[in-house]
Amino acid sequence: MPKSLNAKTDTFVIRFAGEKDAAILVALIRELAEYEKLLDEVTATEALVHESIFHRKIAEAIIGDYHGEAVAYAIFFHNFSSFAALPGLFIEDVYVKPHLRSKGFGKAMFKFLAKLAVERGFARMEWACLDWNAPSIAFYKKMGAEALTDWTMYRLTGESLAKAAMNQS
Repeated sequence: MPKSLNAKTDTFVIRFAGEKDAAILVALIRELAEYEKLLDEVTATEALVHESIFHRKIAEAIIGDYHGEAVAYAIFFHNFSSFAALPGLFIEDVYVKPHLRSKGFGKAMFKFLAKLAVERGFARMEWACLDWNAPSIAFYKKMGAEALTDWTMYRLTGESLAKAAMNQS
């Protein structure tokens, strides 16, 4: 399993997040949410991130450090392809601070995750992207990704999730 990966510059290093990084992850999550105009939806706390990622191990996280400062992160978890009968890697978040984009850091993060998926024997790597986020869409296409135009993502949260859980019909 890769421990770190250098991007275009040897001052950018990708590492697996550790328990001491919970506060850093929350700060970066909030930055991403602000960029996506979704900050009001963030309920993540340092304690919840610590519990979910480092104790329950529901997801994993990597952090990109530039000159020793955390400037990028990705949170990902395993999903499963029944057709391939193999796991996949689902990227929940990938983020590089806006003033450091176009330096190859995002590409390095994706290469790291792709290498991890290949090393773990996964069938694929997937993620969702807001349809208005043209710079990210262009980046993903440049990386060789294809949009799944014949699939629509659905979500149950909050009260709707609770109602679905109680629905006996």
